[in-house]
Amino acid sequence: PPSIAFKAAQMQDNETDVFFLRELREIVFLQKKNIEKWEHIATAAKKAGLDAAQLKTDFDGNAKSFFEEDLELAKSYGVRGFPTMFFLDNSGNSEIVYGSKPYAFYETAVLKLHLTATKSEYGKNWEMIFSNYRSLTAKEFSELLGIPKAESEKQLNELVTKGNLEKLTTKNGAIWTIKSTDR
Repeated sequence: PPSIAFKAAQMQDNETDVFFLRELREIVFLQKKNIEKWEHIATAAKKAGLDAAQLKTDFDGNAKSFFEEDLELAKSYGVRGFPTMFFLDNSGNSEIVYGSKPYAFYETAVLKLHLTATKSEYGKNWEMIFSNYRSLTAKEFSELLGIPKAESEKQLNELVTKGNLEKLTTKNGAIWTIKSTDR
């Protein structure tokens, strides 16, 4: 059901769907809730900014067949694990990265196919980072800022102390979010 719900989210908004997926992950990994239950899927949809009623309509409608098409496509490409990333150029050349790998693997795959590709720079301060990402772990924050994880955790905790961020700690680790103003 969560995979079918993601297809329904894609049908509704092909940009907000990634926020929806992140919300689902946080519900299952941080809150330890069963994301096969519609109530949790609907909560994730609302938090991500999707129309939960439309999501349910699409979930009960075409989303399942779209999900099945994705499975068939993956099978036809020989996907054997998750994640599997395919990088293509305009000539049909491809690079494949199997499994969860460090950023450098993905960058190398892109550069093999697009020799003149350059990185886009982005603001490397906490405000800019959290304007693009609704929640982050210390590891994610350290990767985005290019600093050691211990330093990122220190910065994140200081932002909690200053009242800028909120921290949710679980037995599996912590996650930081912008401090909610509706409290």
